[in-house]
Amino acid sequence: MRKIKLLALILISFAMVLWFNLRSSTPSIPTVASSQPKTIRYFERTLPQSIAHILLIPANSGFLVTPALSQKVATVEEFAQKHRAVAILNAGFFDPANQKSTSYIVLQGKLVANPKENERLVNNPNLKPYLSQIFNRSEFRRYLCGQTIRYSIALHSQSPPAGCQLVDAIGAGPRLLPELTLVKEGFVDNANKRDALGSNQPNARTAVGITRDGSVVLVMVAQKPSVSANSGVSLPALADLMKTLGADKAMNLDGGSSSSFYYNGKTFYGKVDLQGNPIKRPVKSVLLVQEN
Repeated sequence: MRKIKLLALILISFAMVLWFNLRSSTPSIPTVASSQPKTIRYFERTLPQSIAHILLIPANSGFLVTPALSQKVATVEEFAQKHRAVAILNAGFFDPANQKSTSYIVLQGKLVANPKENERLVNNPNLKPYLSQIFNRSEFRRYLCGQTIRYSIALHSQSPPAGCQLVDAIGAGPRLLPELTLVKEGFVDNANKRDALGSNQPNARTAVGITRDGSVVLVMVAQKPSVSANSGVSLPALADLMKTLGADKAMNLDGGSSSSFYYNGKTFYGKVDLQGNPIKRPVKSVLLVQEN
């Protein structure tokens, strides 16, 4: 009986030594993985008749995307000098004749541009049937929800989500994703053969999108000088491009000659003339990318 007890003690001691050695040799696994903040990323995509300039701003990149408005029209380089931004994209619609915005713009909770105050827009007899739609177009918005920043795209009449405060907004349109809303926002009237943006024709275009995880995608599609002055993309093609870039919400911004993009000291223009030279058109409003 004593021999059996002695053997059992030896076996238990051996098992404990073996377990301790195995535990000591196993590398420890941290319980919390360290997450490095992501940074913004610029890249180009060559399309059949255009070149897309793309900037991806991850949700936790430490950068903010906010609108800016100029008293007088200005180039994206001039906006960059004033605001010291990393990147700038042209944004809202405006009237070149009186240099007034035709899009709503909200900065830090204050309405700073109201299309209803643009007399050339309000008193234009050709636009009167569409004014209710023009005054309720899509906006790129920045909300503050508690301590969290959230971006969204919504019609002007839509209220912020519960628990969220509207900080910034800039209007343009139409919405590209999840669906193209040309008719709903008054850009297209098929009965009267109205198409204010030449939506099915190739042109220089600009857009902003939001991915499912809250990242922001800025896109400027430039015409290829070597192809022709009529190159670019249509709005349906722009919507498809935004989808391939991971956006599930997207909206069109002012395009054509207004299409311009600044990043890291370099400027790209979207529209070219018949000789293939870029058209440098000053704009009224932009989207800024700045360090938070």
